[in-house]
This record gives sequence, structure tokens and C-alpha cells, in this order.
Amino acid sequence: MRKFALVALLALTGAVVLSGCSKSDDDQQASQQQQVQKVAKPTDPNDSKAWNAYLGQIVTQNMQGMTADRPYPYLVNAGDTDDAKASRDRQLQNVQDVIARGVLPGNMLVFAGPESAKTADLIQAAFKDAKPGSFKDVIILFIGDQADQQRVTETLQPTGAQVRFVAM
Repeated sequence: MRKFALVALLALTGAVVLSGCSKSDDDQQASQQQQVQKVAKPTDPNDSKAWNAYLGQIVTQNMQGMTADRPYPYLVNAGDTDDAKASRDRQLQNVQDVIARGVLPGNMLVFAGPESAKTADLIQAAFKDAKPGSFKDVIILFIGDQADQQRVTETLQPTGAQVRFVAM
């Protein structure tokens, strides 16, 4: 469900709002100066709507080189409750199934969440059995903490994926 919410959010944040039909220089200059308001990093790790908005803007800014019609985001939830663990286990199974089937070149997989270490753990577990070179020309974007970047990169390097990192 979160995956689809993030995809919907990406579609919304990627939309450009056009205003006015006047061709005057003032109107053109004003429209060029309009900028999308940046969403701040949420403080509540359980506010999935806020996290989707925050992460959606980061994904939108890092889609260069992607030839697929949309990225495949995985928002890894926070917390250590039984429900949170069960949700991460289901998500891990889903990602492992995707990895086993393979991903076509030009696609982008995005991994992020309020707790970077849990996101990195999921990536390591999911890709541990990936075949070398099986993700050539696939972009994998990891949005997390600098402390987790190296282990994620080392895990993904044998797959041949183009690994991108954005610090939260």
C-alpha cells in the first residue's frame, strides 16, 4: 500500500502547475520565478504521508537516466513492534521476489525509510543472493544515512546496478 502511495505522490510532485495565459513579460518572469516548495524531513517516523511527500521530492530530483515510465519505491517502515517487523518481513519477501524475477535495464528501484539502518538491512537481506551482473543498467537509489552508504554500496556492487545515494 505504501509503495502505491509513494508512486502516486511522485506523480503529483512531478506535475508542473501552469498559471495564466497572458504573454506579457511580467507574467513570464513571474512564472519562471515560481519554485516548488521543498518539503522538510518529517520528525514522526510513523507519519507515512509526510515521509512519502519528503521522499517523493528526492526521488523526483534523482530520476535522470531512468527510461522506465516510473520508479519502484520501497518505503521501509520504522519501529520494532510485531506489526512493524511483520510488515518489513512481507516487504523483504516482495523485494526478494522482484530480484529473483529480474528487473529490466532503465528501471529504478528506490529504498528509503525513517530508520536508515533498517532500510540498509532490508537491502542487504534482499540482494544477498542476487546474481552478479543481473542488475546491469538498473538504477538503485538508496536514501539514508551516510553511515549506511558503504555497506549498501558493497552489497549492490556485484549486481552491476548503478547505485545512487542521497543523504537524509
